[in-house]
Amino acid sequence: MERRPTIYDVAEAAGVAASTVSRAFARPGRVNAETAARIFEAAQKLGYRSGSLAGLVPTRTRSIALVVTDITNPFYADIIRGAHEAAGELGYTVLLSHTQEDAQLEREWTERELRAVEGVLLTSSRMSDQAIRMMAKQKPVIVLNRRLPEVPSILVDNARGMRRAVEHLAELGHESLTYVAGPESSWTDGVRWQALREAAYELDLKVKRVGPSNTPTVQAGFARAREISAQRATAVIAYNDVVAIGVLKGLLRLGLAVPEDVSVVGFDNTLLAEITEPELTTVAAPLHAMGATGVRNLVAMVGGAVPSREPIVMPMRLVARRSTGQRRRKRTSPALGTTNAPPSASAATSTESGSR
Repeated sequence: MERRPTIYDVAEAAGVAASTVSRAFARPGRVNAETAARIFEAAQKLGYRSGSLAGLVPTRTRSIALVVTDITNPFYADIIRGAHEAAGELGYTVLLSHTQEDAQLEREWTERELRAVEGVLLTSSRMSDQAIRMMAKQKPVIVLNRRLPEVPSILVDNARGMRRAVEHLAELGHESLTYVAGPESSWTDGVRWQALREAAYELDLKVKRVGPSNTPTVQAGFARAREISAQRATAVIAYNDVVAIGVLKGLLRLGLAVPEDVSVVGFDNTLLAEITEPELTTVAAPLHAMGATGVRNLVAMVGGAVPSREPIVMPMRLVARRSTGQRRRKRTSPALGTTNAPPSASAATSTESGSR
């Protein structure tokens, strides 16, 4: 009988170690794309077959991976719903992964899923650029909320959204802002901070920054309240809604009134923004549309479509609610040690103002 080729035969033909062949089959994201291609080509020529050899013959699993950093964050709820609905319409199943804001865990879980899916949708990924590019050479990949050359991406207009938030606070008479930062590894956080600084410079506002909040939760915002109070800023813009809600709760615990003493703005317009007291002014993102668009484009790539080199940019808009109001010239809060303030003239509304 003709001897079946082994992993050692593949290694010799490809000019690599047997361990590299094994790793290419089991964890393709950990092997250089050119090396992996050479290994798979050698295996195919030799007729080598393995149950773990996912990279040789494309299989139609009709599944895609959706990777989110924190499933407890309501920001992801609408993205997941949009992705799930679009996938169902196209006859695909979504495999959802929650990576706990951990870049290493995200990479390991996604690499394991590569063999079971036809494409990957990364949402606010914390992985390195190199790791994402390597995965994109193995299977179609689209990145949401992050711009990465050579990998298709879908973004929201963070710069315009932040500009609108800063303009809103300037119109209310605020002269100093504090930004509560998100995770250090967040591309979105860097874009928002840069946009805030530029807008504040143009509008002659003072800005300070607290953070980072590497786990951007209500607790993280709450923990920053005393630091914000010490800065004596009259307005706060937070990385996202849940951090903003934590800030709001922390300020109230310190005896500060929102918006009478400090105005608070969030980002994303999640469901929680409407049920806080006071309701949260926030910058709205089209989260459902992002998830749906990401899946539709990913399935198109699986089918052979060539993605655009330029990212898809979706609009953001300001939703003004009761957590922002007219700046008071004097403060009454015992936490700030002042007295004899005039009545607040709140400018908060329940209407939505466009940011286009």
